[in-house]
Amino acid sequence: MKTHKELHSESLADPVHFWGKQAERIHWNKKPQEILSQDEKGFYRWFEDGELNTCYNALDIHIENGRGSQRALTYDSPVTGTIAHFTYQQLHEKVSKLAGGLQSLGIGKGDTVLIYMPMIPEAVMAMLACARIGAIHSVVFGGFAAHEVAIRINDAKPKAIITATSGIEIDRIIPYKPLLDKAIDKAEHKPGYVVVFNRNFGAENSVRPRDIDFDQLVAKSIAVDCLPVKATDPLYILYTSGTTGTPKGIIRDNGGHAVALHFSMEHIYGLQPGEVFWAASDVGWVVGHSYIVYAPLLYGCTSILFEGKPIKTPDASTFWRVIAEHKVNVMFTAPTAIRAIKKEDPEGLHIQKHQVTNSLRYQFLAGERCDAATLQWLQEKLNIPVIDHWWQTESGWPMLANLMGSENPPPVKVGSASFPVPGYDLHILREDGQKATANEEGLVCVKLPLPPGCLPTLWQNDLRFQRGYLEQFPGYYFSGDGGFIDDDGYVYITGRVDDIINVAGHRLSTAEMEEVVAHHPNVSECAVIGAADELKGQIPFAFVVVKNTSIDSDALKKELIAQVREKIGPVAAFKTIVVAERLPKTRSGKIMRKLLRSIVDGEKYTIPGTIDDPDIPAEIEQLISIKKPIN
Repeated sequence: MKTHKELHSESLADPVHFWGKQAERIHWNKKPQEILSQDEKGFYRWFEDGELNTCYNALDIHIENGRGSQRALTYDSPVTGTIAHFTYQQLHEKVSKLAGGLQSLGIGKGDTVLIYMPMIPEAVMAMLACARIGAIHSVVFGGFAAHEVAIRINDAKPKAIITATSGIEIDRIIPYKPLLDKAIDKAEHKPGYVVVFNRNFGAENSVRPRDIDFDQLVAKSIAVDCLPVKATDPLYILYTSGTTGTPKGIIRDNGGHAVALHFSMEHIYGLQPGEVFWAASDVGWVVGHSYIVYAPLLYGCTSILFEGKPIKTPDASTFWRVIAEHKVNVMFTAPTAIRAIKKEDPEGLHIQKHQVTNSLRYQFLAGERCDAATLQWLQEKLNIPVIDHWWQTESGWPMLANLMGSENPPPVKVGSASFPVPGYDLHILREDGQKATANEEGLVCVKLPLPPGCLPTLWQNDLRFQRGYLEQFPGYYFSGDGGFIDDDGYVYITGRVDDIINVAGHRLSTAEMEEVVAHHPNVSECAVIGAADELKGQIPFAFVVVKNTSIDSDALKKELIAQVREKIGPVAAFKTIVVAERLPKTRSGKIMRKLLRSIVDGEKYTIPGTIDDPDIPAEIEQLISIKKPIN
């Protein structure tokens, strides 16, 4: 076993040799000889002459190796009171028949299929079935409203859409099928078929001529074998928000994706085949693609598919119950989920009750910047390594992490996402392209080529890919995030570049201010944004949710102002604070800071389709009815 530093050094010294060796660990129909190349546009490509099938590597290969009876997927749905297990053999049978059904509808290699489903096993089956026949899937998060779905339909132009009649949000039915019908009505592109899985919850399900019943399609179809595709052929399109308001279609290729994810399970997450991995996310996001569906199955683990919330399904014990009941070895969730649990159970009594660490070795956090208070609370309550790591939809797998599968993993530094992962030659650059010095904040960039698994380009938009990621710093990928590297080489991500505010000529990080505010014992959640100010250009504007609503809010504000002044300095001009009952979030739990900025600055805004509760913006407007609340 090698150290983190040794693996990283090897990957940069000779990436062709390093990733060529890793590629030998997956099954190829045609083994690649051209490990790294560039196309006519100068974009880098991995394993260009290789051929494989991702579904074969995720299912068939394990059955052929005698592990068909091992659990591949455990579905745990507290919102429906359902627990179901699927072995690799059982999942293979369902996926291969669904793939045959899609073929019978005329769907084949290179065709696109949009998937709009809740967190149910059929969503995983749909993704794998597309991969099996070389179709390109595009999963759209179930929290999106009809308008947002229609935009994605127009861009992806799917031949078919796979959906479900409904989903469940704690105790509320989400009408997936009616939302999708409305989206198709709005869209210019019309799919030939809509395959509908009926959950029998009594939700509205008006049948259109294009509709096909999911179960009936599978029942009458013949199982089909995997179709080999080129390593550089797209496996999926995943849309992410863009600065122009138009979603960006992130492409994931087949070959690099399989190699990178297989590598990550062993080296980053420290797992062995046959162990249990749980990423508490949604298949509509990149975490769900990479670490609910593909990585665990490519590596031969058991993956947990969870349909519920960290609290209210039924309470703050849910995560710990799932870990203990299914003997989860490694878990991955967002800091937001832990903060919600901490607020409900500050003493961590549920953790003790469920004896979580009988199986759990490591707890990983990602998806947003993790504040020190949350990480330290979790470390104290679990008494196991808690690892904050960082990556993006664009990368598809971690860019910064402690390699728990390496020899003597480096110790955790609170506030840092640790060191670059093998393959990532990460640097902090100044705006003029020069490298920043130690502890100097700048722009997080990765020297090209990016390692396997990262986006090769954007769906049908090479120009936007070039301008958005490669143009600002030639020879580098620009992540859009700010950060710095300390004297020991640890990397700190301070947030999106648009989270850096300019107060009277001083560049300041709102994420750093959030860190200070979140550390206050009476603050359960917070967001700090930059508000327009006539005198200083921008000033920080804080929203806080308190643990104890009976506390003196004026006293709290004074304490927070004093803390920020002490930790960051008076230059921060941190004076304006609003105490709110709740903050606007996406259904995946991320605070909608851009929406808060628009409200504070009095700009026009629309209620995003991903918002958890559309009533919150009005509540926030009422709280800030005067532009600058009393401090």
